[in-house]
Amino acid sequence: MSAEVNFFELFQLPIQFQIDAKQLEAAYKDVQTRVHPDRFAVASDAERRVAMQWAATANEAFQTLKKPLSRAQYLLKLNGVDVGLESNTKMPMDFLMQQMEWRESLESAVAAKSMSDLDDLNDLVGQENRALILALQEALADQSSLASAAVIVRKLHFIQKLDEEISSSFDLLAE
Repeated sequence: MSAEVNFFELFQLPIQFQIDAKQLEAAYKDVQTRVHPDRFAVASDAERRVAMQWAATANEAFQTLKKPLSRAQYLLKLNGVDVGLESNTKMPMDFLMQQMEWRESLESAVAAKSMSDLDDLNDLVGQENRALILALQEALADQSSLASAAVIVRKLHFIQKLDEEISSSFDLLAE
């Protein structure tokens, strides 16, 4: 097994941001069926170990390609672009201001125990998420826009964290 397996090639998918989720899942199941460790129960230790490595790689590849954010990060990595989620906190000023407003809105909605305010914020964040996914799709389609795609990935990372916090706040208020 090669240490440098291309996840798209593993599933025989085109190397692009847009993928067919059903095709990905079918390809994943096909690979898992072929390498499932149970099929190698009477094989040698080495063959069983290789099968387990392939199964683990298929799982990692499926999880990476299934979600737009991780798929975009992977595509950027394939193109030599480090998103720098932990090291690069540089963001456009307007996005930083929007982050602060959304954080304040979340705190206010939770403090006021207002489900309708959370709904409104959830709608805004959902709209932004969808807009960023479209922008990411366009940026990844153009090799000259990969640096812009990395910025969009960092924005999406923030948006998805905020979305998780909003979901947790819904659960908290529902108790």
